[in-house]
Amino acid sequence: MFRFIALRTLQAIPVILAVITVTFFLVRAAPGGPFSTEKAVSPQVQAALEAQYQLDLPMHQQYFNYLADLLKGDMGPSFKYPGRSVDELIFQGLPVTAELGFYALIIAVLIGTLAGVFAALKPNTAQDYVPMSLAMVGICMPSFLLGPLLVLVFSMWAGWLPVSGWGASPGDKILPSITLGTTYAAYIARLSRSGMLEVMSQDYLRTARAKGLPEHIVIFRHALRGGLLPVISFLGPAFAGLLAGSFVVETIFQIPGLGRFYVQAAFNRDYTMILGTTAFLATLIVLFNLLSDIVAALLNPRLRYQFGSK
Repeated sequence: MFRFIALRTLQAIPVILAVITVTFFLVRAAPGGPFSTEKAVSPQVQAALEAQYQLDLPMHQQYFNYLADLLKGDMGPSFKYPGRSVDELIFQGLPVTAELGFYALIIAVLIGTLAGVFAALKPNTAQDYVPMSLAMVGICMPSFLLGPLLVLVFSMWAGWLPVSGWGASPGDKILPSITLGTTYAAYIARLSRSGMLEVMSQDYLRTARAKGLPEHIVIFRHALRGGLLPVISFLGPAFAGLLAGSFVVETIFQIPGLGRFYVQAAFNRDYTMILGTTAFLATLIVLFNLLSDIVAALLNPRLRYQFGSK
């Protein structure tokens, strides 16, 4: 298992480095800059600002300086929030974003798993077609469309839930969580269905039925462990994707999370904020992928033997 984890970690390092490198040069190639405003400043002031943030250095030197600071855990100062570092802003918005992602993941796992298992019990029947059709709709429905629709129905027409906000009441968290978790619930439903269908045809389940075990014991005690392996492997990247995908939902529902800073940084050309948030999210995605692979390897010993570990 140690070799498995070490190999996966070594594979992640060049991925994170590539993401940081591409992001660094793309944001610098974009038109405008962090100090470009509607009211032009004097050349002396512009030069002083660029010197303060080391933007007057050659591009390659800025890149290597940023990597050196990043290795020390310093993401640099924000260009648009004077006196505040990128680290501070990220960890200020992260708890709200993580809470939203956690609620959305619970909704996605519960709804997706139940729908997938329900559909797999009677394949190619109405019990299969209905949830899978709804899952396809969920996959195709973008959050920037689903969110306003939910607000229109449950907030504007029914008046049951708040339109926006976060933390004032428990109802504030329902619509954003559903909006964010619906797409992932659809993916989990399809994964759990396919996994259950594959397991249901295995010999050991036929043996369990031949021994006279009730069908619910065959399903819940024997089939689910193997049938939900694809879902477990998906949970790591799903949670990381929920954190990244929450940016749109946070904007729709005016949630004070990490997405607010990221979107504003993109508009303001806040180089360090864009780079820091992107590097942070890339690391989270790699970390959650690694954790999901470890859990999947613990449940499926064949994965460990592929890497020569036991």
